[in-house]
Amino acid sequence: MWGALRSVLRPCSRASVPRQRAYHGDAVARLGTQPDSGSSTYQENYEQMKALVNQLHERAQYVRLGGSEKARARHTSRGKLLPRDRIDNLIDPGSPFLEFSQFAGYKLYGEEEVPAGGIITGIGRVSGVECMIVANDATVKGGTYYPVTVKKHVRAQEIALQNRLPCIYLVDSGGANLPRQADTFPDRDHFGRIFYNQAIMSSKNITQIAVVMGSCTAGGAYVPAMADENIIVQRQGTIFLAGPPLVKAATGEEVSAEDLGGADLHCRRSGVTDHYALDDHHALHLTRKVVRSLNYQKKLDVTVEPSEEPLFPADELYGIVGANLKRSFDVREVIARIVDGSRFNEFKALYGDTLVTGFMVGKDYEAEGIAKDGAKMVAAVSCAKVPKITVIIGGSYGAGNYGMCGRAYSPRFLYMWPNARISVMGGEQAATVLATVARDQRAREGKQFSSAEEAALKEPIIKRFEEEGNPYYSSARLWDDGIIDPVDTRLVLGLSISAALNAPIQRTDFGIFRM
Repeated sequence: MWGALRSVLRPCSRASVPRQRAYHGDAVARLGTQPDSGSSTYQENYEQMKALVNQLHERAQYVRLGGSEKARARHTSRGKLLPRDRIDNLIDPGSPFLEFSQFAGYKLYGEEEVPAGGIITGIGRVSGVECMIVANDATVKGGTYYPVTVKKHVRAQEIALQNRLPCIYLVDSGGANLPRQADTFPDRDHFGRIFYNQAIMSSKNITQIAVVMGSCTAGGAYVPAMADENIIVQRQGTIFLAGPPLVKAATGEEVSAEDLGGADLHCRRSGVTDHYALDDHHALHLTRKVVRSLNYQKKLDVTVEPSEEPLFPADELYGIVGANLKRSFDVREVIARIVDGSRFNEFKALYGDTLVTGFMVGKDYEAEGIAKDGAKMVAAVSCAKVPKITVIIGGSYGAGNYGMCGRAYSPRFLYMWPNARISVMGGEQAATVLATVARDQRAREGKQFSSAEEAALKEPIIKRFEEEGNPYYSSARLWDDGIIDPVDTRLVLGLSISAALNAPIQRTDFGIFRM
């Protein structure tokens, strides 16, 4: 038997390999065609999408500044690095940082600005290991936790748990935002969930590392206390359950922040912290050493082949898709500008082509059982245990959002293009439905519903749906993991897939599919 196996597995010379047939299974078809860049449709699409992308980069640049110029100057005057500089000095030189939810909190609190939600989260490579990095931004309201800050922190931990990524917390926070305590403290996914998640991940051997680079007050003190390993910066980092003002109010004792919870106290007396850092740079150096000492080995369940650039330039996506969601396009042209070598092994290419556009509605389709057929798709998406990554490149409405793995279906990652829209239905459709309800109600009362009244009813509804379906409205509330430039889609997906491969692929089990 073994001799027979060896004869099958032995290497053979190139001459002995039969010539590959054109229809051989490994010869995956290439997608894509050269677009007519001179056409009015292409040029209009390109200009509209490019304008949206420019707006995206301008807004992102503003968000990346963090707090006010005064707050940033005060922060750096204390010898501290700004949070994004801390991340840049932590990750491997030249490696990318996949940031999440950059527009968290965008226009969410009226005149009160909370850039990036007051916290920066993302995946970066540290000493060769992909890690989830969570960095408080003390230039934004002292790094205190708004409701959206909590949500963003917890979402980062969810990603880390799903993908088994070690967590590094760069702590510099005043704790919960007291005026908004009712929305940050008591509920299941509020502030306390952060520490619950730390405990659960640590129990699953997902390493938790805390670097105390500033204030770490009240409940926030549990971040380093519950970490597997932690670091504190001298005369800068402090850890205490009750700060000096509260101690004085409760006991009358006057004590400085450094004496109450500084690096010397916790490294020499309490034993709360493990490593004593001289400054931010030293702390980040120690963090890299800690990660290196994990001796982490990424175990892949799949074969990874060398990457190959697509055959078509990515910026052609601007001209193919555009901002007008009523204008159709061939999604295969999008795929051709994202996947390796523009190769795509299309499944059932000649069958069920309506998947490209979504679920059809109407009397005939309801009679044919679209509800149960759609439910099968939703069930399959829900139960599939492989890494699911969603990129919304156009409209994501109603059941189409469910069937294509919207936020409720726990994709590992979900991104939006700047032209994307998400809502229960389109604004015009919603306005028409509500106008019909109003007209029918008037008819039952024996009254007329004029066209002027209908227009007056529809206008604010359409406007509201347009506002609430906007990607910035979505991202501000963490309905997605970030708005991305279409040109960056391939890179973002590649980094996301790489992160997902840190976790083993689980077995998929299905429930009942109604026939």
